[in-house]
Amino acid sequence: MAEAGHVLLVIDSTARRQPLMKPSVSRGLVIYSVAVTTAVIATVGASALDDRTPARFGEIDVRRINVREADGRLRLIVSNTSHFPGLVFRGKDHPHPNRKTTGVLFFNDEQTENGGLLFHGRTDKDGKVTGGGHLSFDQYEQDQVIQLAHSESGGKRWAGLVFHDYQDGPMDLDAWEKAEAMPAGEAKDTEIKRLGERYGPKRRLFLGKTRDRNSDIGLFDAAGKVRLRLRVTPDGAPSIEFLDDSGKVVRTIDQSAQPAG
Repeated sequence: MAEAGHVLLVIDSTARRQPLMKPSVSRGLVIYSVAVTTAVIATVGASALDDRTPARFGEIDVRRINVREADGRLRLIVSNTSHFPGLVFRGKDHPHPNRKTTGVLFFNDEQTENGGLLFHGRTDKDGKVTGGGHLSFDQYEQDQVIQLAHSESGGKRWAGLVFHDYQDGPMDLDAWEKAEAMPAGEAKDTEIKRLGERYGPKRRLFLGKTRDRNSDIGLFDAAGKVRLRLRVTPDGAPSIEFLDDSGKVVRTIDQSAQPAG
């Protein structure tokens, strides 16, 4: 400790014997320091902005990531629930009536939603589970035409591969937004039903497990009505059902049918 104190004393006494620094020299040092600091910041900033130099992180926490082309076009969003977009159509974000989820959305060359990977799940105060997820592929300027999905609610679960069909041409977002803005009541319900019948999806094929735990393959007509169903019940009973356009089974082939010939 004594030696350390001695060193401090020598440094202190030496400092007292040095003449005071001239103001011009002090200003020169300040200018030099500012110039060097600015150059370092500029170099680091340029490196960060140079998209040819990848940034590496061990771990990163974010609420949303936007992936864009060099010209700024949006191509992909990874987001939590609070920052999840609505329905992005030709670069404009429109309100979505019921999407409260998290996941990944993909966009086409014109910045219109083109598919996604979405998922959610929770247990409510009564212990009931609501959840699910899906991977979807969208028709051009329409909704999903291919869907690999799982859904769970009210103690029932279904999972399957679904194909849909839509009308030709883009969806009418203005009509949907006007309907959603209408006061609650019969008029609003009627308009939303009309739009759903006109613009909504028409299921064409289902392959999966139903809420009743049947294994089904369903084939649907252009109006979205099931016309042929291959089914195996939970207890193992297989059947083929033919249905009319009202959904009534008009013929059934099951394991009790006699083989031809």
